[in-house]
Amino acid sequence: SQAAKMKLKHNINPVLLQFINFIILVYSFVTYIPWYIFSGSRQAIAKAKQVKAKPVNNKPGAAYRSVNSLHCLASVLYPGCDTLDKVFKYAKTKFKDKKLLGTREILKEEDEIQPSGKVFKKVILGKYTWLSYEDVYIKAVNFGNGLAVLGQQPKTNIAIFCETRAEWMIAAQACFMCNYQLVTLYATLGGPAIVHGLNETEVTTIITSKELMQTKLKEIVSQVPLLRHIITVDGKPTTWSEFPKGVIVHTMASVQAMGAKADTGNKQQARPVPSDIAVIMYTSGSTGVPKGVMISHCNIIAGITGMAERIPNLGEKDIYIGYLPLAHVLELSAELVCLSHGCRIGYSSPQTLADQSSKIKKGSKGDVTTLKPTLMAAVPEIMDRIYKNVMNKVNEMTSFQRNLFILAYNYKMEQISKGYTTPLCDSLIFRKVRMLLGGKIRILLCGGAPLSAATQRFMNICFCCPVGQGYGLTESAGAGTITEVWDYTTGRVGAPLVCCEIKLLNWEEGGYYNTDKPYPRGEVLIGGQNVTVGYYKNEVRTKKDFTVDENGQRWLHTGDIGEFHQDGCLKIIDRKKDLVKLQAGEYVSLGKVEAALKNLPLVDNICVYASSFHSYVIGFVVPNQKELAELARKKGFKGTWEEICNSPEMEKEVLKVLAEAAMAANLEKFEIPVKIRLSPDPWTPETGLVTDAFKLKRKELTAYYQMDIDRMYGKNVK
Repeated sequence: SQAAKMKLKHNINPVLLQFINFIILVYSFVTYIPWYIFSGSRQAIAKAKQVKAKPVNNKPGAAYRSVNSLHCLASVLYPGCDTLDKVFKYAKTKFKDKKLLGTREILKEEDEIQPSGKVFKKVILGKYTWLSYEDVYIKAVNFGNGLAVLGQQPKTNIAIFCETRAEWMIAAQACFMCNYQLVTLYATLGGPAIVHGLNETEVTTIITSKELMQTKLKEIVSQVPLLRHIITVDGKPTTWSEFPKGVIVHTMASVQAMGAKADTGNKQQARPVPSDIAVIMYTSGSTGVPKGVMISHCNIIAGITGMAERIPNLGEKDIYIGYLPLAHVLELSAELVCLSHGCRIGYSSPQTLADQSSKIKKGSKGDVTTLKPTLMAAVPEIMDRIYKNVMNKVNEMTSFQRNLFILAYNYKMEQISKGYTTPLCDSLIFRKVRMLLGGKIRILLCGGAPLSAATQRFMNICFCCPVGQGYGLTESAGAGTITEVWDYTTGRVGAPLVCCEIKLLNWEEGGYYNTDKPYPRGEVLIGGQNVTVGYYKNEVRTKKDFTVDENGQRWLHTGDIGEFHQDGCLKIIDRKKDLVKLQAGEYVSLGKVEAALKNLPLVDNICVYASSFHSYVIGFVVPNQKELAELARKKGFKGTWEEICNSPEMEKEVLKVLAEAAMAANLEKFEIPVKIRLSPDPWTPETGLVTDAFKLKRKELTAYYQMDIDRMYGKNVK
């Protein structure tokens, strides 16, 4: 079974193991009856077995809908609240004095010199200070009015290029109220991509932070001729005289002050209607220049309506930690779900998230420890990192501690697969691991890229909470599917949300048909109110990716290949762009090979490459420094990190490990990489080789490693 494959290996004496298993059996038997009577898990087990979505008719290729919206798709969160400004006004009235947005104060900043001579900035942070719903509403109203004083007109574009923080959400709410079209750009985008986004949308005003203004905007501002106003959310920078003539720098506070004094008598006609564009979201895109996705008010509201329905008991007791880029549809949707349900949002960053994070001074507390969130979203890259860190710590334990952890882990995995809970293991063994994320997480939501079964199961076990895997695209306003909290299967993305329907389209070239048995397969098409308007100033691409059927329903062609299981849950099994035909005619799914190899302790990241002009697969690997250094030591290889990575001898050793893992994952012989390049440098969004969600940018990686590709394909492999 899949659970047996994911179990951890121990080295316990067989006789002792028999005795331990006997005690576990007795314990399970004694505790089963009280658990059965008092636990609510019986209902959860029953719900997990229920059908979650059904096809709307019996024809092949029929759309699947959630059983909760078979006859009518949901599109509105609250009656009459059909635009985002109305949603916020409703929430403000309902939750008036409740805390909404929280930020930690910086008590101290200092430079820490590393042994290598590098200087790392470290911070000591205080408590969270909170703005209530009323506070945020007033700040947003004033900011919107202030932007009008600066000449911003309804239905015109305004850009935000800023880290995830309270001011980002305040600025966004101001734009939603005044019907300004918010252009969002990732803080990690490269200069040419930022210039492209700003010039294509013809913005005259950009909202940013002091740091981004001085590190990113300063270099490119002369290439954005229409720019007139720069608004910094965190005070005026010390040096700002170098900006071109005609560009004025304001602070957010000064714009809010202008707005507070402004005459707003004729404001009413500026309010948006549901079909108006709320956001033009530039996707960091794994291919080519970023595309601006036009998302209307009704698209976002339909999307967050669908998402909220999958989170049970969502409300005022919940605390969400916001640290992913708000320019990403996953984070923006998650925060809007929280804002509309009375939850608190505490802001963080990947550098200050946990006690061990890079910017947190040793001995002081990270954001999760201080905030103790109940809800958290993450991309697989972050979950994979947590998984590897915890497993490294387990390997460093004494033999007794390690075996105890492994026994508890394997026992809990068995119980979870049956739908049972393990309160004793949770409090005695996994409590310490759970505290890494504050100790109160009740749901972890994962999206942005596929999550491996091993990592998902690890998070279930060690953090004692369900991991909801979501599937959606910027083009579907982030909505598509989310697994239900009582569904403890792995590798699936759940049933369609109540706001949308999903059908599978035959893809002959890849050999996927919606008549396939046992599961219908094909390209995933998403339909519903959440499907966006299209790409900004790109009619050709819009017509290619979006279609409208005879009933007027709008469909997004995702390019992903999925299969529907009997209970109506979707599994993503391939991607059209990832399929490469080798010289001999075999098809290789690059994503499938990467998924099989990515979770090896030796691998931090991997990109598999194949060419139709060659008969074998190659790869680029970012090795785990600790694991590779240990492998080099065992093989008697001495040298610097760069020398180890550039060594043909070490490449061969890593290839052996990859080949073993590939065979264990039942990959075909032609799918296994034959040659690799070990990269001494990690791939981060800053390098431009991965997106903000850490998805591989294949085009950029291919260009970056072109010389290595030529070398690896330079001569035939016997």
